[in-house]
Amino acid sequence: HPVDEIIVIDDGSTDGTAKAMSKFKHASRIKIISKKNGGKHTALNAGIEATSTELVGCLDADSFVEKGALREIVSCFERPNVAAVTSSMSIHEPKTLLQRMQYAEYIFSISMRHTLASINGLYVTPGPFSLYRRENVVALGGFRYGHQTEDMEMALRLQRAGHIIENAPRARVYTKAPATLGKLIKQRTRWTSGFLRNILFDYRSLLGNSKHGALGVLVLPLAFASIGSSVLLFCVALYMFAKHIVTAIALRIGIPLSYTFSINIGQFDWFYFPPNLFAVLGVMTLLASLSLIVIGKRVSKVPGNLFTGLVSYSIFYGFVAPLWLIRSSVDVAFRTKRGWR
Repeated sequence: HPVDEIIVIDDGSTDGTAKAMSKFKHASRIKIISKKNGGKHTALNAGIEATSTELVGCLDADSFVEKGALREIVSCFERPNVAAVTSSMSIHEPKTLLQRMQYAEYIFSISMRHTLASINGLYVTPGPFSLYRRENVVALGGFRYGHQTEDMEMALRLQRAGHIIENAPRARVYTKAPATLGKLIKQRTRWTSGFLRNILFDYRSLLGNSKHGALGVLVLPLAFASIGSSVLLFCVALYMFAKHIVTAIALRIGIPLSYTFSINIGQFDWFYFPPNLFAVLGVMTLLASLSLIVIGKRVSKVPGNLFTGLVSYSIFYGFVAPLWLIRSSVDVAFRTKRGWR
């Protein structure tokens, strides 16, 4: 069934968006809204206010959906208590190793999103193609700023109100991936700091709350634990690497080992938590992640070569991800605000 209406919104852009939109001004099913810049959440609310349909869908400007995706995602609204449905996001035509790493990471997210949906544990309805039951969004007051993560804030608000968020794994949507490390870290810093701020400041009542089922007692606590453990593993790896380098240099130039790298943190004895345990945990985590990536590829049937993605993910992700996790944690701790781009 064709879409009844497509609303295209220009949130006071300063690039060529308005000119590109003007090409569709005579299309019968396309409505163009130009407004003063107020942030993505205000643009979404303007679009919702201009509609009267039962379902509304949001699609980012740098994303596009595959044919048949709308049919897949709409079918999930058969249950009346479903307030939102997410799709399967993947990277469009990854070229660099960094983009191929993200390609594998996004497929990992597809697998995790589908699993979490089975226990109503989703805490984000991604901007690239999520659909909502309009009456639920309006009843909750529309989208909010949400610390630059309005899609996450809306999902948390829906969850707090007792609604269900579903997932359609074969509703495929493609998005562009950051091509440089700097852009990737900036994007992920915004996402991660948005998560931390939303949970710690605005939706702390969800954390550990059994009234919200698996989301409260399992999903959100584990999300926090994964951030902390990733940073810890990265720091331990750096410590061990530096220690081996200093030891090797000392042996080379003949300095007694007793004078090298004797860092003692609060009399901590590594015997009780040996460094090789971190290596075992790291390998187990990597193997589990690779397995979920393969499963996500089969479930969603996302096109593309997975092998190079798995290789680049295995080599780079463990070194790159802690960079934005540490930066996000520092930003939240010191209340640092960063721009969208």
